[in-house]
Amino acid sequence: TRPAILLRLEGFAALLLALVLYARQDTSWWLLALLCLAPDLSALGYVAGVRVGAALYNVAHTYTVPLALGAIGLLTHHELTRALALIWAAHIGMDRALNYGLKYPTQFKDSHLRRV
Repeated sequence: TRPAILLRLEGFAALLLALVLYARQDTSWWLLALLCLAPDLSALGYVAGVRVGAALYNVAHTYTVPLALGAIGLLTHHELTRALALIWAAHIGMDRALNYGLKYPTQFKDSHLRRV
């Protein structure tokens, strides 16, 4: 099996898990609809150049920050923090399932999964 297919399946699984956990939390679906594309605002970093844009985009599109945010939400029993982490993770999973990857500092179309 090709790695790109495995990464897309992994993204789809992360998306499904995040949505199931979000639904179990009984948080507003309007919040999800409002913020589901918010991580893509990181692409505005490309206004400052390709290197800055790629760095900001990549930070917003790795699971590290939403996992840390989710852990904080679990430890503090803060529902909104958990919801934001799940929305963020769902977005990343959706991107991976759609074959959008992390960016190289060459141009926006160059990603770790493919050239868009």
